[in-house]
Amino acid sequence: QHNLGRMYELGHGVAQDYREASRWYRRAADQGLAEAQFSLGLMYANGRGVAQDYREASRWYRRAAEQGLAEAQSNLGFMYYKGEGVAQDFGEAVKWFRRAADQGDASAQFSLGVMYSNGEGVAQDYGEALRWFRRAAEQGHTEAQHNLGGMYAYGKGTAQDDGEAVRWYRRAAKQGDAEAQLILGLRYRDEKGVVRDYREASRWFRRAADQGDALAQYNLGNMYSNGEGVAQDYGEASRWYRRAADQGNASAQRILGLMYEIGRGVIQDLVQAHMWFNLSAANGHKDAAETRSLVEGLMSPAQIQEAQARARKCVDSHYQNC
Repeated sequence: QHNLGRMYELGHGVAQDYREASRWYRRAADQGLAEAQFSLGLMYANGRGVAQDYREASRWYRRAAEQGLAEAQSNLGFMYYKGEGVAQDFGEAVKWFRRAADQGDASAQFSLGVMYSNGEGVAQDYGEALRWFRRAAEQGHTEAQHNLGGMYAYGKGTAQDDGEAVRWYRRAAKQGDAEAQLILGLRYRDEKGVVRDYREASRWFRRAADQGDALAQYNLGNMYSNGEGVAQDYGEASRWYRRAADQGNASAQRILGLMYEIGRGVIQDLVQAHMWFNLSAANGHKDAAETRSLVEGLMSPAQIQEAQARARKCVDSHYQNC
């Protein structure tokens, strides 16, 4: 019954049908099969084949968890951590995470590391956090690898060690963790734990930038603007600054304004320059208001009014019409 439910859920050998999948999962779950109870819990949690119902999800997770199924124990821990379907209770979350973690569940090990790191449901203990992050990281858990890199970077629960930090950040970055890719790029740029290598820095910035990381896009813009690790190309620089600026990055907005002011990498446009300075200032850049005032000296009142209107339109459209 459970296997037939799985075939319907995945659309293997039959047309995909979540409702049929949940029906067969239920028949197996009612007979006490832990795997089916867990699968039915997932269906309720995700609203597949049944109306989404966290309370029902937690009920089925619990039945499977009490039979020792590690995945169900981990998911029940999340329900307690988030307060979904049950009253939020960090102590209960820790209990279920630990039961799953002791069985080798990497997700639960990571979660237990987070709880020790934050002091949630347990006394804060960076040494314990490090231990659990390591166990999950060694199983290939990306977020655990990232966090373990951070523990070494800042000397939490262990001696500070830039080399170890880079090693774990690299493992997370290779699995697609955008923030780890950004950090690796910064470390290659700033010679922290590795030999300075602008080409490597730009490569990691690009990988994170392609995933939409605004800070990586800004830094990749800097690499193109300065010709570091890539051939100097103001057009490419402006393209990456624009992508970061469209996400509200104040530094990218200000530099993009400067590029429009002098026509570097873009066609000179004082109205656009003023608009980006205005947006950068609104987002907290300390120098943007001054540069906006300077460019105003080169503009007519009508141009200033147009730039202000464009800035309002940009904000109102959440940077879709800038």
